Amino acid sequence: MSLCFSSNSLLTLHSPPKNQSFSTRFSSQFINQIQVSSFPCSLKSSSLNLSQPFKHSIQRLNPITASTAPAVETTSSSFRSKNPKDINILVVGSTGYIGKFVVKELVSRGFNVIAIARERSGIKGKNSKEETLNQLNRANVCFSDVTQLDSLEKSLENLGVSIDVVVSCLASRSGGVKDSWKIDYEATKNSLVAGRNRGASHFVLLSAICVQKPLLEFQRAKLKFEVELMKEAEDDKGFTYSIVRPTAFFKSLGGQVELVKDGKPYVMFGDGKLCACKPISEADLASFIVDCVLSEDKINRVLPIGGPGKALTPLEQGELLFRLLGREPKFLKVPIGIMDFAIGVLDFLVKIFPSMEDAAEYGKIGRYYAAESMLILDPETGEYSAEKTPSYGKDTLDEFFQTVLKEGMAGQELGEQTIF
Repeated sequence: MSLCFSSNSLLTLHSPPKNQSFSTRFSSQFINQIQVSSFPCSLKSSSLNLSQPFKHSIQRLNPITASTAPAVETTSSSFRSKNPKDINILVVGSTGYIGKFVVKELVSRGFNVIAIARERSGIKGKNSKEETLNQLNRANVCFSDVTQLDSLEKSLENLGVSIDVVVSCLASRSGGVKDSWKIDYEATKNSLVAGRNRGASHFVLLSAICVQKPLLEFQRAKLKFEVELMKEAEDDKGFTYSIVRPTAFFKSLGGQVELVKDGKPYVMFGDGKLCACKPISEADLASFIVDCVLSEDKINRVLPIGGPGKALTPLEQGELLFRLLGREPKFLKVPIGIMDFAIGVLDFLVKIFPSMEDAAEYGKIGRYYAAESMLILDPETGEYSAEKTPSYGKDTLDEFFQTVLKEGMAGQELGEQTIF
């Protein structure tokens, strides 16, 4: 059962013209071929066959680097020629850390937004339907399950409208092996299939810059979907995509602010210079993602993006925090080898106790972020490049730290798995 609500009576959704039609072919382990015709107000049962159980792949994928391909030409009948109020945008992952800001930005720019949400959303399902409706104010909220294609398609069928653009902000909350493939690949693919079946001709994907060096399951899952999304656009010239690969989020760097404020040392691995990033705020990232809806220079491109200013190492982040507090820096340096040892032990235990695979994966996630920079990886040198990592927005880490020091981390929850 699905329920859909509009929190703004002035917001309308637009059905496709009766003579509108399209066809598409989407190939994957689930689908051999789908051909879809448009509909006046309702959708016939999907021909998609999901009788085969989903199996995740652990194959290593070659990284996809940022695209410099020119923007593709669009026809006069493209949704891009419409007024924003006449463009229906489906947002999945709408209650996530970035998703809720994307919904807010889309609404503020006048788009018709259909936000898919779980009946219990938020970390560990803490938010009720009423809280979700308030959080996604002025959007059309549709309670459904993106992990179940039949449920998602039924929900969209009940709306009886076409979709112009799908924006996916889906991401595994835990980074566990099965959850990564269930959300970062399977659920994201469901949103593509369901959106295409309702007429969507553009897909904006929130990915991550770290997929350029895929050593973790969630990275492999994201990268596999990226490949299939590109293939869809290659096979159907009337379909386009924008893949957004942001660097670190502010919240991922704020986990130690309150600890340091209470007098604890700032913890870092090695000398604090093992990695660097150009962090971006949720509002700036949301703005960039929404730019991808209509901007033709972002069509069929992989778009790495960071925040304003120079790249910062953990050492520099700690020094900034102590400077804002007016204190002498106090660091606790942890040898990276400790993590390597722990990962080795967990990998051994997984062979005996397979149920520990997620614990081993969490260790690898921690090790990755402790040593790998969230910057563009230069394929020619094999080194991370701050200079080649684009900047966008105006919010700075300095301002974020000041806010957290005054107001705490409320609303910046770090999810189910954290290091500090």
